[in-house]
Amino acid sequence: MSTYRRRILDDELDELMGSLAAVAIEGPKAAGKTTTALKRGATIFRLDDPAVAEAISAEPGLLTSSAPPIVLDEWQRLPTVWDLVRRAVDDGAEPGTFLLTGSASPTELPTHSGAGRIAQLRMHPLSLAERDVETPTVSVHQLLNHPGENEVHGTTDMGLTRYVEEILCSGFPGIRGLPGRPLRTQLDGYLARIADRDFAEQGLVVRRPATLTAWMRAYAAATSGTASFDAIRRAASPDGAVPARSTSQPWRDILEQLWIVDPVPAWTTTNNALRRLTQAPKHQLADPALAARLIRVTADQLLTGVNPGPSIPRQGSLLGALFESLVTQSLRVYAQASEAAVRHLRTRDGDHEVDLILERDDGAVIGFEVKVARTVDSDDTKHLRWLRDQIGERFIDGVVVTTGQYAYRRDDGIAVVPLALLGP
Repeated sequence: MSTYRRRILDDELDELMGSLAAVAIEGPKAAGKTTTALKRGATIFRLDDPAVAEAISAEPGLLTSSAPPIVLDEWQRLPTVWDLVRRAVDDGAEPGTFLLTGSASPTELPTHSGAGRIAQLRMHPLSLAERDVETPTVSVHQLLNHPGENEVHGTTDMGLTRYVEEILCSGFPGIRGLPGRPLRTQLDGYLARIADRDFAEQGLVVRRPATLTAWMRAYAAATSGTASFDAIRRAASPDGAVPARSTSQPWRDILEQLWIVDPVPAWTTTNNALRRLTQAPKHQLADPALAARLIRVTADQLLTGVNPGPSIPRQGSLLGALFESLVTQSLRVYAQASEAAVRHLRTRDGDHEVDLILERDDGAVIGFEVKVARTVDSDDTKHLRWLRDQIGERFIDGVVVTTGQYAYRRDDGIAVVPLALLGP
């Protein structure tokens, strides 16, 4: 992008760097970590440049003698810098001295975790609010921190076709502005690099990249669901040549280290009435555009209900799954800004399910249901009302996120909010 678009995470960085000596921004490649860091840095060390990495290895004092803020870009390429930064913090480095970025967990772990010295901050691809498609009127922060005081209102002209466009065009800042074929080519290149280069950099050479891609395609088809990994393995090889668990498990581990596979953990509680909750995560990739591109689904196919991907057990349509992925991507950004965790809820017998749950540190929660619909009826709010009945005062709000036109609150107390009107 020619001009920098301020991110929601920038507000978090302002707060942290004003008090802490070292902050690490982590997230998938192309999410915008380096661009954000470079806007703040006085000294830049790009550690994916072998010459720079060699210079730091030979003369570690360069880190402490340079003008702050000091940006260590792709720090995982030289894991020893983590310990150098940690020691500099212990020696009294001033707030805002170090800003690290990383697009993978290092293969060689630092000596020390950095706990208490280096704050870690996750960067996701652009949320819908950061894409400037609409002006949000309903704040997640307000819903979380001022329950009962929020007027839910607003109108948007954004309809289903535009949401499909946002699913397909990606939240990666440097990719989303491209038209048709260039966009698809960039997404294909992003995915190909994972198998061809990123896995090798993480210490695992993929001997059959096509088999890994088939597994990723099956995982993408399971988006927003809790299908078993055995089901995903079988879907990856419909001809019967199913990859062994001992093969697919390392793939999954590395994809999580690269922040490409980004599952939503299950919500847990000590409430005796909710002992039957599943512990299975809900499958998500870092960006719904990656899932759509792996499945090779087009806008027309999504809008007409065609599913060209592998056969995976799923509740609802592929469009519904990818729309929920877009909602999840955005809610993760908004929740992090408010220091809330994102989870999902499903009972083991499947009779109750809440698509997403935001939980404050004190245990208070907001339940979110996601509907590819313009209207909402009582059946769409039944799981939220059930959860409210189960946990009482811990349930501070319930929201149905839609593709409709209006934001409002129903007579049963549940809010209805189009995704375009939901913001931090």
